[in-house]
Amino acid sequence: MEPLAPPYALIRRHDSIELLRGRVETFELLADLPRVEDEGGELLALVPYRQLRERGDACHDDGTPLRALIVESRETVQLSDLPTGTARVRDGAFDVEDDEYALKVKAILDEEIAAGEGSNFVLRRTYVARCDDAAETAFGAFRNLLVQERNAYWTFLVHTGDAIMVGATPERHVSLESGVCTMNPISGTLRKPPSSVTREELLAFLSDPKERDELAMVVDEELKMLAEVGDQGGVIDGPYLKEMANLAHTEYYIRARTTMDAREILRTTMFAPTATGSPLRNAFRVILRHESRGHETAGRGYYGGVAALIGRDGHGNQTMDAPLMLRVAYLDPADGSVRVPVGATLVRGSDPYGEVRETHAKAAGVLRAFGVRTAPTSGATTSYGVATGPVWADDPVVRAALASRNERLSPAWATYHAPGELAAPELAGRSVLIIDNEDAFTSMLAVQLRSLGLAVTRLPYDAVDGTDGYDLVVLGPGPGDPRDAQNPKMRTVRAFARQLLDERRPTLAICLGHQLMCAELGLELHRRPTPNQGAQIPVGLFGRTEALGYYNSYAVLAPRAAGEWELAHDGPELAALRGPHYTGLQFHPESVLTRDGLAILRRELARLLPG
Repeated sequence: MEPLAPPYALIRRHDSIELLRGRVETFELLADLPRVEDEGGELLALVPYRQLRERGDACHDDGTPLRALIVESRETVQLSDLPTGTARVRDGAFDVEDDEYALKVKAILDEEIAAGEGSNFVLRRTYVARCDDAAETAFGAFRNLLVQERNAYWTFLVHTGDAIMVGATPERHVSLESGVCTMNPISGTLRKPPSSVTREELLAFLSDPKERDELAMVVDEELKMLAEVGDQGGVIDGPYLKEMANLAHTEYYIRARTTMDAREILRTTMFAPTATGSPLRNAFRVILRHESRGHETAGRGYYGGVAALIGRDGHGNQTMDAPLMLRVAYLDPADGSVRVPVGATLVRGSDPYGEVRETHAKAAGVLRAFGVRTAPTSGATTSYGVATGPVWADDPVVRAALASRNERLSPAWATYHAPGELAAPELAGRSVLIIDNEDAFTSMLAVQLRSLGLAVTRLPYDAVDGTDGYDLVVLGPGPGDPRDAQNPKMRTVRAFARQLLDERRPTLAICLGHQLMCAELGLELHRRPTPNQGAQIPVGLFGRTEALGYYNSYAVLAPRAAGEWELAHDGPELAALRGPHYTGLQFHPESVLTRDGLAILRRELARLLPG
């Protein structure tokens, strides 16, 4: 094959390599992307992280453009048809050194997770090197990735003319086929080639609470997204083991029926918690604070964004296939720079140098294609290698260990239910206002309350101008310190709580809402010595032992005397509180980590809305 003139894209998604050619255009908004699929065409959109600006979310604006390759021709090519190229880079190093990165991890654990700002966050660092010929280097790396990597979702090379990106991304972000939207959260990382571990080592990884809970947290976050995309919410399938050449992950698939246009799906699902954190919109703020701390940042570019191939199938249905932009190298033909951004997911149980090693392991799969070997300069070393063929996915003992994880999770999110199938006759015709306090767990709450037969309205806390006209008000969860009287959100939601108590209005308060309502009841709040972010805890709840999902760094201390209340304790802290016309729940009944959350909701609503 003659040298390819840009722009073009080479993509291996299945067994073949697709060559797409066309023209590249730049757009401001996702809604501006042309509807070429209406005429039987397709486009490949490159969505940068800064696209968050169009939703008003926090991010460093580095000017990276929203681009689309408008596909004018498509053909299948063989590896032998492609230019060879030689992948050589020099002068490579991470922009944030290992010790500095470990300190940043510690800062997020202490300043953000412990302070109630969220349950997990992804902190980026970038390996930076140089090459002599960007196009030749990219072709060499692309060939190497095709041969060396295994089980990548997309292996691709895109050349827009002034930028080149080549990578082997493990993760589908979102796809659309026949009206079904699918997301694929991947989390939990075995930092060794799967072929080099014993069954005992792999089973220890699968049973590690940190790795297990890390995946459950991102499943919750993507269920929130799909609750926005489809009214019935998502259904989970998994978990599975994803074995790559250099490491392994655990993953779920989550599917939801939808009528939403692909462009709106992309806007609604910016961006995956596996590349950002949760709760999502606060994660964007944490990333902005910490990735720029101590040095200038060039922003994230396309890291954490998506590449979205949009078209139509043979029946005229809109299709989309959109992987996350992870494990990707970005080459600049003008200056010869090569940048490989990677990140680690930080949770309450993270070890700072363990997360350092994770970034090295993630970078290694891409850097190996450029002839680079990288290992941590501090802490334990990590071994790298190349694996071929199936390793553990079909092992019955491994499959049983994976399946056992679901015994902890809510079956309400494991199957579709026909409209009305779960409706509670005692709740028919009742209306509920959900006050959203910056955590899209309220979208999952809305799905579950609708399934019980209620008419649901959900509004941001700063858009609520009154609570009249509803049979029930839900004070929702959210990030932040409930004791902070200077925080406008805390003042506003606490005022709602006071009003609802004074008016004796039926109220269900969850997590942050529970804390603020209890503060108005005169109970004491405290910061937990160890955060409960993403934890499942068995608690005696009003006569039943329940497995409850928690996402809290603050809690309400149990009073010395119950008074008019019925209390459920988690040690010295309240798990729940019942009053004559209100219920406060510290845990999340809507979470996949609350085993019987839908039944808990039904019981509490039936108590609050009798007759």
